[in-house]
Amino acid sequence: MIRLSSAAALALLLGCNAVGSGGDATTATAATAAARSADLPLVTVRKHPSCGCCSVWIEHLRDAGFPVQAQDVEDMATVKDAAGVPQAMASCHTAEVGGYFVEGHVPAADIARLLRERPAAKGLAVPGMPLGSPGMEHPEGIVQPYAVMLVLEDGSSREYSRYPRD
Repeated sequence: MIRLSSAAALALLLGCNAVGSGGDATTATAATAAARSADLPLVTVRKHPSCGCCSVWIEHLRDAGFPVQAQDVEDMATVKDAAGVPQAMASCHTAEVGGYFVEGHVPAADIARLLRERPAAKGLAVPGMPLGSPGMEHPEGIVQPYAVMLVLEDGSSREYSRYPRD
């Protein structure tokens, strides 16, 4: 069963237009994340100012130990074009880390794997906003099946991972 933070539950109830995320990480979780963040590169996230699910996804990354810098941007299409995100892979927020783009609600574990493996690729994407992905958690633990896609240098893509995992 998936447990929700109060921020995730609020984002789900209010939809992606919720403002802010808050967060209720314990001191121990924050200390663990701070220790891990020394080993992980900065993730720069560009998101629309009114998107609450993006803020919840940012907290997911921070909880996993990633240092995150968030920037509110009104014109996300320009951000996506500049990062090289194919239109078919678009979601609500675009991040950059270690020379890659990360589009949408990609789990932090997949980002860490990408940075370890360093494939010849542009980045990772979770197209759309699948229910149950990080930042889109459902209060009853429902996870809509989704794939994290690896976008290759030529713009083609292949499945990188699939959720839910058995």
